[in-house]
This record gives sequence, structure tokens and C-alpha cells, in this order.
Amino acid sequence: MDVALIDAGGANLGSVRYALERLGIEARVVRDADGLAGAERVILPGVGAAAPGMRALREQGLVEALRGLRVPLLGVCLGMQLLYDSSEEGDTVCLGLLPGRVRKLRAGPGVRVPHMGWNALSCVGGGGLLKGIGRGDHAYFVHGYAAPVDAHTLAVARHGEAFAAIVRKDLHVGAQFHPERSSALGAQLLENFIRWVP
Repeated sequence: MDVALIDAGGANLGSVRYALERLGIEARVVRDADGLAGAERVILPGVGAAAPGMRALREQGLVEALRGLRVPLLGVCLGMQLLYDSSEEGDTVCLGLLPGRVRKLRAGPGVRVPHMGWNALSCVGGGGLLKGIGRGDHAYFVHGYAAPVDAHTLAVARHGEAFAAIVRKDLHVGAQFHPERSSALGAQLLENFIRWVP
């Protein structure tokens, strides 16, 4: 399996790569559109803010290449948020592969933002992508913005309010949590994505 791991400056690039290596997958790091040639799976990790993330993708010539991909694409954390039409964070236009707008999480009594820590998933669908992942399993989150729960949501988490934890539209998949830091659940999701037959 040819797995391309996009280096757009995300601090979690190395940890995602190591998580894949633990599954026996040697992902190659890609820094431009040409590097996507021949890829059978593409992973877009990310840590940081939406505007700099999109700027990095534009500077590397990856925006149109990602929009035109015909193989499964997994966005992780910020990488998932960049799959949407736009983000409130910096009023940023994103890739437009998933409909909707990423919004800032609301703080409140006992609800700190950014959200950092383990939260349970409520799985609502997903077939092979959620194989071995059940309701109540915990994933590790670090984020201040989140996507709404909608028809493309496969799993939901809650931090004050419900938000999309795993999403899918066509060949585009997103995980708001960090699979590389989510123990067995994270490894299962990465393995499911690699083995997934859309």
C-alpha cells in the first residue's frame, strides 16, 4: 500500500508516521503535488490554526491536488477541519471537500477551551471505517474549533456541546481527535482507513 503523508508543517507529522510504522506501514512524506502521484491513501495531519494551515497547502501547490484526489484522504485534527468549506478561525476558506463551517467551541462552567483530553465517542455509523470501535471508546482530543454534527458524521463526541469526531463524505474521511495519541482506538482507526474499500 502506497501511503502519502502530507508535510504541511503540522507538529504531529512525526507521531502519525510512527503510529503507521507500528502498524507495519512505511508512509512516505510528501511536500508537493507531484509527491501524491501513485498514492493509494493520503493522510493530512495537522496541528495549529486554519489560516496558516491553508497557506502552507497553497504554497506547496497542494490545494487543487487535494481537491482532485481520487483516492481515500484522511484528515487528522486540523487536517480534518481543513476538509470543510470554511472555518471561523481566521475566517478561513478551506478545501471544500466536506460541506459546512468549522466553529469555535463554546466555553462555559466546567468547559474549558481549548478542549484537551480523553472523551468518549458515540458511534452513529461508518461500516468498515469504525470496525472494532464501539460506543463509549475514548479518544484523545486537543482542539478549540470543531465541525458540526450532520449527515456526514460517523461518530460524535461532546465537550459542552456535541461535535463531529469522525466524518466521511465519499473518499474524504476526518478524525478530530489524534489517532496517534489515542492508544488502541487510534491504531484501529488508522488500520481501518488503510484497509478500507470504499
